[in-house]
Amino acid sequence: MHATPDVLANRNSRLPEDVDPQETGEWLDAMEAVVKYGGPDRARFLLESLVAKVAKLGQSRIPTGITTPYVNTIPIEDQPLFPGERGIERKIKSIVRWNAMAMVLKANKDTNVGGHISTFASAATLYEIGFNHFFHGRSDGHPGDVVFFQGHASPGMYSRAFVEGRLSEEKLANFRQELKPGGGLSSYPHPWLMPDFWQYPTVSMGLGPIMSIYHARYNRYLRDRKLSVPANEARVWAFLGDGECDEPESLGAISLAGREKLDNLTWVINCNLQRLDGPVRGNGKIIQELEGVFRGAGWNVIKVIWGTDWDRILKNDHTGALARRMMEVVDGEYTEYIGRDLRTKDEIGAKKLLSEEEDRERRGQFIRDTFFNTPELKSLVEDLSNHQIAALKRGGHDPLKVYAGYKAAVEHKGQPTVILVKTVKGYGIPGDGGQGKFTTHQLKKLTVQIEAEPNLSPEEYAKKQTLAGLRQFRDRFELPFTDAQLSDIPFYRPAEDSPEMKYIRERRKALGGPQPFRNNKFVPCTPPDRNNFERLYSATVPGKGASTTLMWVNLMYQVMRDANVGKLIVPIVPDEGQTFGMPPLYGKYGMYSSVGQTYTPVDKGSATEYRESTTGQILQEGINEAGSMCSFIAAGTAYSTHGVNTIPFYIYYSMFGFQRIGDLAWAAADARCRGFMMGATAGRTTINGEGLQHEDGHSPLIAMTIPTCRAYDPAFGYELAVIIEEGINAMYVRGEECFYYLTVYNESYDMPAMPGEQVRDGIIKGLYAVKTVKPDGAKHEVQLLGSGVILNEALRAQKILAEKYGIASTVYSATSYQMLRKDAIECERHNRLHPDAAPKVPYVTQVLGKTAGPIVATSDYMRTLAEQVGPYLGGRLLALGTDGFGRSETRKALRRFFEIDAEHVAVAALYALAERKELDRGVVAKAVKDLGINPDAPHPWTV
Repeated sequence: MHATPDVLANRNSRLPEDVDPQETGEWLDAMEAVVKYGGPDRARFLLESLVAKVAKLGQSRIPTGITTPYVNTIPIEDQPLFPGERGIERKIKSIVRWNAMAMVLKANKDTNVGGHISTFASAATLYEIGFNHFFHGRSDGHPGDVVFFQGHASPGMYSRAFVEGRLSEEKLANFRQELKPGGGLSSYPHPWLMPDFWQYPTVSMGLGPIMSIYHARYNRYLRDRKLSVPANEARVWAFLGDGECDEPESLGAISLAGREKLDNLTWVINCNLQRLDGPVRGNGKIIQELEGVFRGAGWNVIKVIWGTDWDRILKNDHTGALARRMMEVVDGEYTEYIGRDLRTKDEIGAKKLLSEEEDRERRGQFIRDTFFNTPELKSLVEDLSNHQIAALKRGGHDPLKVYAGYKAAVEHKGQPTVILVKTVKGYGIPGDGGQGKFTTHQLKKLTVQIEAEPNLSPEEYAKKQTLAGLRQFRDRFELPFTDAQLSDIPFYRPAEDSPEMKYIRERRKALGGPQPFRNNKFVPCTPPDRNNFERLYSATVPGKGASTTLMWVNLMYQVMRDANVGKLIVPIVPDEGQTFGMPPLYGKYGMYSSVGQTYTPVDKGSATEYRESTTGQILQEGINEAGSMCSFIAAGTAYSTHGVNTIPFYIYYSMFGFQRIGDLAWAAADARCRGFMMGATAGRTTINGEGLQHEDGHSPLIAMTIPTCRAYDPAFGYELAVIIEEGINAMYVRGEECFYYLTVYNESYDMPAMPGEQVRDGIIKGLYAVKTVKPDGAKHEVQLLGSGVILNEALRAQKILAEKYGIASTVYSATSYQMLRKDAIECERHNRLHPDAAPKVPYVTQVLGKTAGPIVATSDYMRTLAEQVGPYLGGRLLALGTDGFGRSETRKALRRFFEIDAEHVAVAALYALAERKELDRGVVAKAVKDLGINPDAPHPWTV
């Protein structure tokens, strides 16, 4: 009979006790023959048919398992030969471990800058196997793999780069001290701070995982559109922790990867069973939970749980007792086996210290007693000493098991792969708060307990504790330091002619180059043809009007035909294309689908046909702002990652932009992303019927918090065209590292023609004059600033002021308060630091400083937006805005409610004149009444 006890032991231990082993053996023999002669697909077909038949006979659905036993996915008989030099690789890994730890210890010796030791300690083998055998660098024939490194493991990446000669000892000594002479190293992966090293920021947990999925899909997009043929060769790796999987962004998009069959994507989840402060699933099993989630989402799942020393024990487990025990022990217990203090209560009270030898002896006995807790289980390890039991490794610390998992992942076709690797957090770190302790994540120093010495000061005692820990670490990993050298916590790099350095050079050369690595070579685009923008310079047909959103769609239709940049445009939309008027683009340019279109759309043959294609240019992401933003980041960084200057235009409901995906927008800036974010249905009063949770009155303010984001609020089609042309040239011709946020609205009105080239500079700088009205005999003058659709209210207010009150005014379009402020603070800083030089005058002051009268600003956003330029206008500015919650109403009613309509602008202008004693206050009171304003209405921000 082929169904040996070994086979039976590998059955799912969640099944009930086998009441007929003979019958079970016969079924298993039959299935073995099916697999041998019919293949795994035939076996799966038969199994599914049997399940369906039994369900029919039993009149109920039988649940099928999506998890496998708590053992390694790859059995020993299928494990590939390890191609590396294990001894040399262990030495390299030990050196990297040491430098990573030393970096954090040295940084905190005289500072409190922090850092993390334990994450990399648990993942060192995972990274070393990647560096030596899998992570491709950039070369002439390969774009290089994209690796989303786990943020808290950054000291390990710095350490290896130091050993490779890519970072100096000074840099390591200045870890987390980036302003020191000579420069330092950023705390985590930050491309903005280290532009030739890190590719993507990841330490804001969950962002690395979701970005990796959309990056892998974008590689396929580039391949299918023939924009970058080698892009498909690049593998995307994401390293994350099991605790990180609690972040919604971590698992929220994994179904996309399964659906798209992204076999160019590999996730490695470091399951050290601990969060920042405790167990991930103390009462459960995170590996089993994740296996079910990923398998259900269509991923290939590989579990690397047990090290090589467990293979023989499992092979001798003929009844399956050990497999069942492995399954029933919860993660909280597995953590206890590693981190438990094994001293007795009396010993703890007496502050007795255990030697390493005694700790291993007691730990082995503890595991023998509590894990191998039956005579049958104890018999499996009766030939092992307590020391050997304590030394049984988890799979993530065994290079043979990790290599096998990685190799299987990169060779697997048709699915993304997740490798669930079991490790120990803080592996190998001695002392209190070290290996397996719940405090290990916060560990910055080594505090090994030593015998008390009454004559030592606390400082001297702490130094001796650290030295004791360093000795233990050195001895465990066989590092070449004397006791005398340890007090300096030295860094170590082997001699250039050493076997270790030769091996490192050889392996990285074979893999194409260094990792981590970011490409800084930028090849500019040929500028787009201005003719493709000029259509928006013309006025719309009087009375027919258009919204700025529709003007943008018309512009895209033209620019996507541009010979220089058209094919590089990447429109991204989260299932609101109908709202934004985009269907004309669907039929013309198509929406990307990796499988094309396997159905006939209901609007087939129409001008707005919903057309999917493998070469489609538009990314339709569904109701998914986070995923859309990840596509924006992938497209907006392709200039670096793939050397392709793709230009993303991500259009979305304005309110669901920065407010919803602000962390990803910040990551985009860190990653030096370029492109356009189009906040559609913008404004707190313009999207009039949708109500509180849709009406956006603050995105331009949030955009200002991002240093590389340039925010604009255009009112007219020609402004939009000028800003977008300038943006393309700035980012993709001149190579400026920034991205743009533009508001576009859904309100239609007549669009004027562009007055002339003279307004171009003002549009880009943020302010220019639109219209001046001077009634005959006017004695007073005001300046009116309007933005976006509310510019029309400023123009209407201008008319009221002229016709009813004989007041002259100039209306300005304030296209960007952010750009005005940026220029102003740069001038202020220059003048402050160069008091002897000729003072610089801010642009906003140049435009408005010599004008007459007060300045009144109105927009569809909080009054803070305009108020930020107030300091540069001599106290003349009075800002109106939409402070408060939105609500459902007509635009007219909302603008009156928020006090930004023409009537309120006019009253504000009159009031400002009265405040300057240029006008009688009775005129203002009469205007409030004549213009129908309720002076006793509640503050808009209170209701």
